[in-house]
Amino acid sequence: MTRTARLVATLDAPLPDPNAASVELVRLRGGRTALVQRSDDEVVVQPLDEAFQPVERIRFPAPWTLRFGTSALSPDADVVVFAGTHALRAVDPGGATLWEIRHGCWGCPESHDAFEEYATDGRHQYPEGGSAGFSVDGSLLWAHIRGPLAEGGELDSQPVDEWLLLTPEDGRVLARVDAQAAAAGSDHVPHPDPRQMGLSIGEGQDGAPMRWGRWDGERLTVEYFDGLDLALLDVSPSGACLMTVSHDQDKLALYDTATGAQVAEWDVEECVPRHPNATPEDDEVWPAWDWAGGFVDDATLVAGTVWQDEEWGEGRHWLVTRDASRPEPLVYPGPVTSSPAALGAGLWYTYSEDHRTLSVWTLGPR
Repeated sequence: MTRTARLVATLDAPLPDPNAASVELVRLRGGRTALVQRSDDEVVVQPLDEAFQPVERIRFPAPWTLRFGTSALSPDADVVVFAGTHALRAVDPGGATLWEIRHGCWGCPESHDAFEEYATDGRHQYPEGGSAGFSVDGSLLWAHIRGPLAEGGELDSQPVDEWLLLTPEDGRVLARVDAQAAAAGSDHVPHPDPRQMGLSIGEGQDGAPMRWGRWDGERLTVEYFDGLDLALLDVSPSGACLMTVSHDQDKLALYDTATGAQVAEWDVEECVPRHPNATPEDDEVWPAWDWAGGFVDDATLVAGTVWQDEEWGEGRHWLVTRDASRPEPLVYPGPVTSSPAALGAGLWYTYSEDHRTLSVWTLGPR
């Protein structure tokens, strides 16, 4: 059986700059949505109404250029935290620095007081990096940094990946733990409970450690998922399950958030047919799950095999139901050129080939 995708809206990226990062569609507080896009100079936020029409445009000046870090938007769209190569910095729409915390450098063993110290240094041309993420209500900020923190002007020990929990209004550190990773990059995945957060870490070819943090008001505890290389993609709307894809892209799985136990798994070679255009005699070519996708609703996931499919033709998307052994193919009214990104509430979106236009989708009738 196949399912049909119905187009809800088509959205243009707010920045015309071809060198800007891909535009994202994010959820704000109260279920609102917004387009978010980063360039070398700024982060542009364009909130949307219920019909996905632009309401306003908010600009946050960037303290350093695009390749030197990531950024996180608060749920009220009033603060952006830049997770940079040498520091975390919170900025308001006027460009004012609300607070800054220096930490170990992602590009070298030294510490830096300012971006200008390494902006043109060849050793920092392609730095590794971390990320930051707000809790769903904006009450907490989580940050993955190259520790340690710079206290008293100097680093207080050897560099190590750390996971911090902070107060967003002033950057006060509530807790810090060893992330036990050697990151090339990372992403935060929020839970409906603001005291919980997921961290998906990429170590390049070496692995994909996944971490799950819980804050009880006094202590930060972390589930490390030892021995597993899992990219964390999404959390179900109820918060009960985590959606993951294995580092080698052969298994899509759900994990119980409370216990950390696996509750469902889909092996791509067992449940996804080879691409119809694949050469029959090539037995080594099988689909691979994309490191992308998420929950359409609490029982339904959208996933893709675009990364491997493109070798043979048009990429494919799949609708995965928790209790079903096989995914259902998703059929679109026209070609789709990207992996899917879920929004919840029955929606997901895809990118145009140049990543400058988004298409929002929902399920058509059976």
